[in-house]
Amino acid sequence: MESFSSKDMALKAQKKILSSMATKSSIQMFIDDTTSEILDELYRVSKEFSGNRHEAQKVIKNLVKIAVKIGVLFRHNCFTKEELVLAQDFKRKLRQGAMTAISFHEVEFTFDKAVMSEILTGCRDLLLKLVNTHLTPKSHARINHVFNHYANTELLTQLYNPAGPFPSNLTKICAGLNKMLEEETI
Repeated sequence: MESFSSKDMALKAQKKILSSMATKSSIQMFIDDTTSEILDELYRVSKEFSGNRHEAQKVIKNLVKIAVKIGVLFRHNCFTKEELVLAQDFKRKLRQGAMTAISFHEVEFTFDKAVMSEILTGCRDLLLKLVNTHLTPKSHARINHVFNHYANTELLTQLYNPAGPFPSNLTKICAGLNKMLEEETI
């Protein structure tokens, strides 16, 4: 028996089209200025840390693709009640991560790389559970790539080192996160 659904086909097409459109100019249509500024700073940190412009671009591109695809899934009400509970857990964990990142930045000598890394890997695991049946293994690999990159304790240690190369980047990232917290967008 053939099971054809135009709604499913349209959803797949939309995810595919939006995924292939993840360029800097098209991102502006989907992402607000604050998020864009945070992504720019994350790109700069990744580029400097890895010493590889292509890798830094790939991490940000993967992050954007995942965010857009999840947005499409939400817009089309694709998540079950159980998955919506996971989505709320993910949002709470992400919010906790943002508040922790800001706190570590604002209060000297409080940074703990293990705590920050654990929050990020917890976010990754919740997100993977949320999209388990909705996205392809390639998208799951993108999620792993992004979260594993930013949960890297060496990167986090350099990011939070006041004498390191990233104090101005971290200040801008935390300012953006603070704004998103105030506006309740995370």
